[in-house]
Amino acid sequence: MNIIFARHGQTEWNTLNKVCGRTDLPLTETGMQQARELAEKLRDKKIDLIISSPMIRAVQTSRIVSEICKAPVQTDSRLIEQNYGIYEGVDRQNPGFLANKRNFAFRYPGGESMMQVAARVYPLLDELKEKYPGKNLLLICHGGVCRVLSSYFHDMTNDEYFSYSMKNAGFEKYSLS
Repeated sequence: MNIIFARHGQTEWNTLNKVCGRTDLPLTETGMQQARELAEKLRDKKIDLIISSPMIRAVQTSRIVSEICKAPVQTDSRLIEQNYGIYEGVDRQNPGFLANKRNFAFRYPGGESMMQVAARVYPLLDELKEKYPGKNLLLICHGGVCRVLSSYFHDMTNDEYFSYSMKNAGFEKYSLS
């Protein structure tokens, strides 16, 4: 089985460098263009199924990719972005946010920890591996979830995990057996 995971296209808060977890924002015009460009890059990958976060920015990205790649879309709430609690909407360089981001087992006040995100995302990958052997799947989700997905496939130091970032409409491809 091949699995590709991609981050949604740009939102307004991405342009403003704000922390965006559970705030359900749509794509900007640039974000829609990024989704079309992502679809063109994936056109030849023969995607069998797109599994999307149910958040609007991921669903919009998924629909655009689906139109071009001719793959059905389903949503899975396990791909929803991390709940950043009190840091939702703050500048991404906020010292409290950055300090909390280095503590993987610590919950963002009013939110969830990165370990809690991994506890819902890792089992999803295990389930998909069993359910879709030999298929090509595309997961469309969020930056924080992409960080967790990447850590499923790579051993990462704490600094590597902290520094990991996927650009809007970026993607990574892996094989699961």
